[in-house]
Parts: sequence; structure tokens; C-alpha cells
Amino acid sequence: MNNIVVLVIIAEALVFFFCGYLARKFAGEKKVKRAEMKTKEMLENAQKQIESEKQKVKLEAKERFYKLRVQFERETKGRRYELLDAEKRLNQKEMNLERKFDLCERKERELHQRNGQFTLQERALQQKKKELNDLLIEEKEKLHRISNLSKEEAKDILLNRIQKDVEQEKNILLKRAEDEIKRTSEQKSKQILSLAMQKCASDYVSEATVSVVSLPNDEMKGRIIGREGRNIRALEMATGIDIIVDDTPEAVVLSGFDAVRREIARITLERLTTDGRIHPARIEEVVTKVKEEMQQAIYKCGEEIAFEAGVQGLHPEEIKLLGKFKHRTSYGQNVLQHSLEVALLMGAMAAELKENVTLARRIGLLHDIGKSVDREVEGTHAEIGANLAKRYGESPIIVNAIAAHHEDKEAESVLAVLVQAADALSASRPGVRRETVEMYVKRLENLENIAKSFPGVEKSFAMHAGREMRVIVQSNKISDLQVIGLAHDITKKIESELAYPGQIKVVVIRETRVIEYAK
Repeated sequence: MNNIVVLVIIAEALVFFFCGYLARKFAGEKKVKRAEMKTKEMLENAQKQIESEKQKVKLEAKERFYKLRVQFERETKGRRYELLDAEKRLNQKEMNLERKFDLCERKERELHQRNGQFTLQERALQQKKKELNDLLIEEKEKLHRISNLSKEEAKDILLNRIQKDVEQEKNILLKRAEDEIKRTSEQKSKQILSLAMQKCASDYVSEATVSVVSLPNDEMKGRIIGREGRNIRALEMATGIDIIVDDTPEAVVLSGFDAVRREIARITLERLTTDGRIHPARIEEVVTKVKEEMQQAIYKCGEEIAFEAGVQGLHPEEIKLLGKFKHRTSYGQNVLQHSLEVALLMGAMAAELKENVTLARRIGLLHDIGKSVDREVEGTHAEIGANLAKRYGESPIIVNAIAAHHEDKEAESVLAVLVQAADALSASRPGVRRETVEMYVKRLENLENIAKSFPGVEKSFAMHAGREMRVIVQSNKISDLQVIGLAHDITKKIESELAYPGQIKVVVIRETRVIEYAK
């Protein structure tokens, strides 16, 4: 029984194994067929892809070949046209050269013919010249016999007579030319100055040497002074400005000739009063900060004024010096506004005279640059300004114009003369420069006394704010010709003894009065 069971189990195992073998064999064959089909399909796909890539490459190659061919044909066509044009030009030049060559040959033949004619004419002229010389010699001998004068004596008499006639004609022509130049130059200069003044109009505000700082209350004055005056001393030491604390309600006065330092002190004091912390350390800190800000503000101001004047390419130091003009005055006139106006006047006058407008404006803007450092460097501001301009790479024309704008040096260009006129025009406008009443009255008295110091002067009157002097002379002591010399002498004495802005017109009047009474 057990053996049968074992046999059955073995038989089942054999059957199961055989069935498994057949199943695996069938599955393997199926997998092989599927793999073969998949491989065949992949090969077919790869073949199709290769074929498509080949077609694509062929199409790209054809397209590139076509483009290259078109480009080559276009370039070839352009070159062909260029060659044709060059050939046409060469043919034209060749024809022109042949025509010129023929013309030259024709002219050469004509010249040969004319030379022959000229030779004959020259011989005839020489013959006539010889005959004339013989006649002149004969006439000279006859004149010598008649006048009993030698050749040198007759020549001297003739030359003296001709010289007198020529001098007389020369004087007449010079007088006419001088009158014409005076008439036209005066008219033209008035026209140019009037046009320049119409194009440039500026407002002026006279500046003083003091500034007033408003305070929130009178108690702040004690804090500004500090214990035993330490705060006010620290302020004065740091800024270099005198601080005056008086009975003026809610105000402190700052006094100093340097407007930059005075402005620094004003801003510092305003910030300290606003902050409330006032002690020596804080004062030094605020003053240092305000000085840095002031330098930046000065440079910015210089850039703005250069832009407004239309001047470019200035050296940074020149811009800085121009910015300092904002806090610089001359006879109460702000130098920054004065420099801007001179630049605009220079540009207007240069345009009328067909000169370089850009260069003229540059000269006008920089003509007083020496005033920025004239309190630190020895010399006149014209000389200092010329040295500064030369140091910062300005052209010789600009350097000479700056040096000569007060006639310290000789002007070497038209622009150097124009800057003198523009400077005087800007400085002599009514209301531009501030004077005290005492100085104004004293200047007018000195002006009248200069005129009265000359003999023969009866009366003198300073008019038009001292810009015109009218002198009345005694007709029995001064003649009409002496009036001209008297006016010249008065102007020279005014120039040598008085300092004044602009120019002074001197009018000398001589009149003869005849009085009769009908009885």
C-alpha cells in the first residue's frame, strides 16, 4: 500500500514536472517569438528613422546649397555691377584725359603762335621805348638849359612839392577815416551794449557783514553763553565768528567779514537751538558736520552756476571756487551773480561780433575767480585768477583775458577787451553796488573838488549818482581849444585819484553871454 502511494506520488511528480517543462518550453518559445517580433519592429523603426534622418539631412543640405548659391550669385552680381561701373568710370576718365590732352596740344600750338607774335610786338615796343628815352633825354637837356637847374635840384623841388600834396591828402583822408570810425564805432558799440543789456537782466540784493539768528525764547541766550561763557567761547573758537548777545529780543547777532564762516555759524546755532543740547563737545561736532555739508553745498552751487552760464568741462577745483562766490561780496554786490551776468553779457556781445560765444562765456564766468582766494594769497585778484586758470589747464586766451580784465596786462584778444566792458557794465548798474550815505556824499564832493582845482573852472556839478560830471568854465579865461585839453586833464586826474565803479562822463561847458539893455 505504501509502495503504491509512493509510486503514485512519483508519477504525479513526473507528470507535474513534465507539464511544467512543457509549460516553460511553451512560455519560452512565446517569449522568444515576442522578443524576435519586438526586435524586428525596433529594427524596422530604426530603419525608418534612419531613412527620415537621411531625407532631413538631404533637405538641409539642398537648402543650404541653395542659400549659398543664391548668396554667391548675389555677390557675384554685385561685383559684376561694381566692375562694370569701374569700367565705365575708367572709360570716362580715359575719354576726359584724351580730351584734355587734345586741348593741351591745341593750347600749346596757340602759345607757339602767340610767342611769335609777342616777339614781333616786343621788338616794336623796345624800339618805341628807345625812341621815348631819347626824347626824354632831349627834353631834360632843354629844361636844364631853360631853368638853369641841375637834375638833383629839380628833383628835390618836385619831390618836396609832391610830399606836401601827399601829406595834405593824407591828413584829409585820416580825418575822414577817424570821423567815420568814431561815428560807426560809437553807434555799433552802443548797439552791442544795448542788445547785451536787454538779453541779461538780474536782480541784486546787497549783503551785509552780519547775520541774525532767531531764538525760540530769551532763555536760550543763557544756554548759548553757558556756564562762565564756555559755550559762546567754544562757538567763536570753532567758527571764527563773533557772536553778539545783546538786548535784542529772541535774536542773536553773528558778525564777521567771511560770509562762509558766518553761514556755518548761523546753521550751527540754529541746529543747536533746535536740538537743545548745547555744550563744547556738541558744538564742535555740529560745526564739523556743518563744514562738510557746506563744502558739498558749495560744489553743488558751482555746478549749478556753470550749468546756468552754459560752461562745461571745468576743473573740479574751479567749480569749488565758483561755488564759494555765493558767500562773497564786492562793494555789496554778490560775486556769484556778478560772474554769471558777466558771462551772459560776454556771450551776447561775442555773438554780435561773430566771436566764440562758448569761450566768451567761460572767460566771463572765470574772470573774478581770484577773489575766492585773494584773502589767502598775496596779489591782485586778476593776477591770482590768471595763475589759477593756468594751473587748472585753461587756454592762454582765457589766462590773458583774466589777467587783463582790469588792464593790469595788455589785452591780446578781442575777448580780453570784451570782458573789461562786460565787467564794467555789470558793476556800474544802478543799485548793484551798495555804498553808505557818507561814502556816497564824500565821493561826490571829491569829484566836484577835482574839477574845481583846475584854473578857469567856475562851477562843477556831480550828476546821475556820480556817473556824470558837468564843468562850467569862465569864457574869458578858457578858449574853445583849451576846453578839450581841460576835459582830458580832469578825466586823467579822476582816474588817478578816485576809486569808483564803472565810468564817469566829464562834460565841459563854455558859453559866451552878451547882455544888452534897451532903454
